[in-house]
Amino acid sequence: MYKKILVALENTRADETLQPHIALLARTVGAELLLLHVADGWAARNFEQLKLTESAEMKADQAYLDQVAETLRATGLKVTTHLALGNPPTEILRTAEREDCDLIAMTSHGHKLLADLFLGSTIDRVRHNTRVPILVLRAGNPGLGR
Repeated sequence: MYKKILVALENTRADETLQPHIALLARTVGAELLLLHVADGWAARNFEQLKLTESAEMKADQAYLDQVAETLRATGLKVTTHLALGNPPTEILRTAEREDCDLIAMTSHGHKLLADLFLGSTIDRVRHNTRVPILVLRAGNPGLGR
């Protein structure tokens, strides 16, 4: 069914909702996980153009990806990581295509229309621009099987 699952991590508590679900799914279907975080601060968005050095944000994000990957590997899962720089929806789509992922897993914060207009919705941008199935879990609801 699924061979490679892209797991879009935010480096926030919302990831605590996603990790147990995706670990169980990957274990059940024998899929490999690709943990992705998109650093989107000023330095990350201008890294290539201005030939900047790695920012504290980028270093912390990579350390976070490495920590989550080690935790999941300790349970027997095959896990790789990728720290992308720039616009989250663009980088999620680009990485899913480049890595030939067959599922994208993300969390939703449950914003309403006005919040999405002002904050944007990564999920909406991803779902409207991919043919890859998307698993969306509401942040803050970590229970399995409820």
